[in-house]
Amino acid sequence: MLTFVLWLLLLVFCWPLALLALVLYPFVWLLLLPFRLLGVAVEGVFAFLKGIVMLPARILGVRPG
Repeated sequence: MLTFVLWLLLLVFCWPLALLALVLYPFVWLLLLPFRLLGVAVEGVFAFLKGIVMLPARILGVRPG
C-alpha cells in the first residue's frame, strides 16, 4: 500500500518518470527472476545441510531451544 502511495506521489510530481517506472517494472522483474530462483535453490541446499548435521541430535531426542 505504501509503495502505491509513493508511486502516486511520483505520478503527481514527475509523471514522465512515474510512467517510465510503470513500463520498466515488468522488465526489471524478469531480469531479477533468475536471482530469486537461485536464492530459493541455495536456501534449500542450506536447509538440507542443516537437516543432515542435526540428524544425530534429532535421533537422540534433543529438542532445540
